[in-house]
Amino acid sequence: MEKIRIILAEDHVVVREGIRKLIQGEDDMEVVGEAGDGEEAIELVSRVEPDVVLMDIAMPKVNGIEATRRIKESYPSVSILILTAYDNEEFIFALVEAGAGGYLLKNVHGRELLNSIRAVYDGESVLHPVIVEKIFNHIEFEKGKTIRPEGNAILSQRELEVLRLSEEGLSNKEVAEKLSVGIRTIQTHWRNIFNKIGVGSRTEAILYGLREGWIKLEQGRRQGNTE
Repeated sequence: MEKIRIILAEDHVVVREGIRKLIQGEDDMEVVGEAGDGEEAIELVSRVEPDVVLMDIAMPKVNGIEATRRIKESYPSVSILILTAYDNEEFIFALVEAGAGGYLLKNVHGRELLNSIRAVYDGESVLHPVIVEKIFNHIEFEKGKTIRPEGNAILSQRELEVLRLSEEGLSNKEVAEKLSVGIRTIQTHWRNIFNKIGVGSRTEAILYGLREGWIKLEQGRRQGNTE
């Protein structure tokens, strides 16, 4: 079995030890590196090229927001899952814009964290329910302030369908089954969506769709369920 290769970027050693032990109990994932600050995390990614980086926000030298931005610029295929104690709206949107694929609070259960690692590895969007609520509140506040892509790029009906189904909480596999197509077709649709609207993750795409009115807020409140 091919394992998910993970870097832990967390300045508290005891937290890293706990997460590493949790991951070591899983057959499909392994920790391939640990970083105690953002600068070290960036350098480590360049050396080991992991699948997923589990990233804290408050770290020495370079914080998690800047580290995320720089990693995604150089290694767009690396998925970044934020695990933090902070639910500040400013941090949330900065990290989503930087390309983070998920944002969890440190009060999540171990099983939820493991499932979330698998989800971001598979290209899914992972958001803690508290984070989802803050996002919706922010979007309500910004109503009318739409962000348009450059040029005349718009999504096809099938791409919009993929976006809406994914926002409802369906995985790529479930979306593929719903639309009676292969999972690689769904992955191709996602690449096209990212290119057309200028984003780098499903989370960003879903937020973009909410702002544009392509997705209804009532639907969006289901997003974030990782069970």
